[in-house]
This record gives sequence, C-alpha cells and structure tokens, in this order.
Amino acid sequence: MTEQTLAAPIDDPRESQRGFSRYQMLLIALLAFTQFTIILDFIIMSPLGAILMPALNITATQFGVAVSAYAFSAGLSGILAAGFADRFDRKRLLLFFYVGFTLGTMLCAVAPNYHVLLMGRIVTGLFGGVIGSIVLAIITDLFPLTMRGRVMGFIQTSFAASQVLGIPAGLFLANHWSWHVCFIAIVIVSIVAIAVIAFAMEPVDAHLKLKQDGNPFHHLIATVAQPRYTLAFAVTTLLATGGYMLMPFSSAFTVNNLGIDMAHLPTIYLVSGLFSIVTGPLVGRASDAFGKYPTFVFGCVMTVIMVLIYTHLGHVTLATAITVNVLMFVGIFSRMIPSQALISAIPDPSQRGSFSAVSASLQQLSGGLGSVLAAAIVAQGPDGSLLHFERIGYVVVTTTLVTLVAMYFVQKEVANRAGKSVV
Repeated sequence: MTEQTLAAPIDDPRESQRGFSRYQMLLIALLAFTQFTIILDFIIMSPLGAILMPALNITATQFGVAVSAYAFSAGLSGILAAGFADRFDRKRLLLFFYVGFTLGTMLCAVAPNYHVLLMGRIVTGLFGGVIGSIVLAIITDLFPLTMRGRVMGFIQTSFAASQVLGIPAGLFLANHWSWHVCFIAIVIVSIVAIAVIAFAMEPVDAHLKLKQDGNPFHHLIATVAQPRYTLAFAVTTLLATGGYMLMPFSSAFTVNNLGIDMAHLPTIYLVSGLFSIVTGPLVGRASDAFGKYPTFVFGCVMTVIMVLIYTHLGHVTLATAITVNVLMFVGIFSRMIPSQALISAIPDPSQRGSFSAVSASLQQLSGGLGSVLAAAIVAQGPDGSLLHFERIGYVVVTTTLVTLVAMYFVQKEVANRAGKSVV
C-alpha cells in the first residue's frame, strides 16, 4: 500500500467508478466476519436476557449493569489504546485485541454465576471494544471516501448476519442446551477468524511512514484537543446513546409487552436480519450515489417514526412485530452507514487510528450510560411486562433530532474540502 493510497483524495471519480479488487473483496469479507463475532457477542446478551435473568436469579437492573459493563470497559480501553493506535501495524493490533476478546468470551462461557459473568463482560469489553475502531481505521486507510459507503454497507451486514445466523442459532442452543453454549460457539468461530487474519491479511502499516508525535500521551491529547474533531465526537456520542437504550431490553419487551411467545422470538430476529442483509449494501450504494447526508436524513426520519410506534405497541401479532422491527432496522442502517462514512473523512491520515479509538471509546461510554439510564427508567410489572418503555423512545427521538442537525455541520466541513455543497 502506498502513501497515496493511505491519503486517498476525498473525491476521486475514477475510484468511485472502478469495482473492488479480489484482495479488497477478501479484506471486506474478513473484516465483516470479524465484526460479526464482535457484534454477536454484544447483542446476544439482549435476546438472552429473558433466559439469563431467571437462570442466574438477577434483576432487570443487574442485567442492565452486565450489559453496560461491556460498554464502560470498552470505553476505557479505547482511551488507553488511542495514544498507541497509530504506532503499530493495524493488522497486529487487530490480532492482539481479537485474541483478548476471545479469551474474555471464554470466561463468559464458563461463568457459573452473575459475578463471573460480569467479569467476563468487562474483559470482553476491554479488548472487543477497540476492534471496531481498528476496522474503521483500516477501511479509511485503504478506501477513498467515494467508496466507503459501499464498504460500510457490506461491513454493516455483519450486524444483520448476527441476527440471521447468530441470534437464532444462539437462542436455539440456549433453549435446547444452555446459554453457556452460545458463548462457546462464539469462541470457536473467533478462533477461525484469528487464523484467517494471521495468514490471509496483508500488513496495514503505511501510516507509520507519516510524521507522528513520539509520545503516545501527546498523540492522544493532540487528537482530543483538535477543535474540528469535537463535533464529530459529539455526534458519535449521541448516536450511541439512543441505540444502546433500546437494545438491552428488546427481547424482554417483545415477549412480555408485545405478547410474542419465546419460541417465536428467533423468527423476528431472523426475518429482520434477512431484510437488513439486503438493506445494508443498498444503503451503502445510495450514500455513495445520492450523498451521505441525504441518506442520513432519511434514516433519521424513519428512525423517529418507527421508534415512536415500536415503544407504544401493546399485544400484537407476530406479523406486526416483524414488520415494525424490519422498518425500524431500515432506519437504523440508514443512519449508521452514512454517518460512519462521513465521520471517517474528518481525521488527518496520521491521526486516523487515535481518532477512531477515541470515537469508539465515546461510543461505548455513552452506550453504557444509555443502558444504565434505560435500566433506571424501566421497571418490571407483576406480570413481567416492562413499564415506562415509551419514555426510552422519547429519549431516542430527541437524540436522533439533535444528531440530524449536528451531522449537517459535520458534512459541511467534508463538503467544503471536497468542493461540493453536499456529500
């Protein structure tokens, strides 16, 4: 990889017209699979909530703490890793943190009680929380902005695949054997991914040729103190806060409030995931073709409408629950993909790793705060239903509207650098 590739121009028509090379396709698939295991490890906690709470005899508040423990530890590790993120080959960093993530997941798999599970979530978060930022830095290094929408679209299919393949399979294993087996399965596929990364992925080290601060602490401070990064960090924080508030209690809400039988819960995740697998690449193409910000606006409008509908639902049919979930995920993906592509264009090449690490840290910390806030808002009724869930919806809508305005100014800076009115 050349330095020209590393510092690819913001808008190069020749790059946007050509397709992906074979190695680029392999790399995208490998990074997507890596993200699949990381995301699955996190979101599997949500559908397992209805099983874990009675199995370990824990309350909804304790479960919220277990979910947020991952986010808080991931946020801490992101800050600690930011100063070193641009000082090593990104492939080696990816392998180091991926191995640590796998060991943390193994601890979850063998956890005999709540306290060991909580420790496992902390260890998993310390390592797994940094991996997303490393993946983003690799994508930013190797692909120009005009192609990143498509790349992000494919990478984000890992989220959908975790629903289509991971969550239904995990619930099947949990229902027929034990919830421990779910984490064991994640460990096995993670070991396979580690082997493929080690032997198939080329080094990503061209950023090491750029001038950098020799002191990791100074490098971190220089990144955090950069005025033009502040708004991007704020948008990242708010985007995570809303998303993390709904996720931890979605399965309990579906079963206890919507009246969907536990046996049908995998069907909802399966169908929603299948639609998301199709939606992700389409949203990525749309963001490259029509603009990242217009696509983001569409996603915000869709999210506001569907979150308000979802959080006010009572007992509904399975078909209605599936339809609402599918449309809500369309909105989420239409925000997630273009926002990541836009924000990736903000940092300088020599600070991409540290910028991504700080962003991931803020995302995890705000997500952990969102989970704790959600746990404080909701309560369980005598029949097991969640009370005050619609209040979470109001918070999500508010953060969505704020990010809609803030993202306009983020894209304005990128557009000015590209010589365009909208990107």
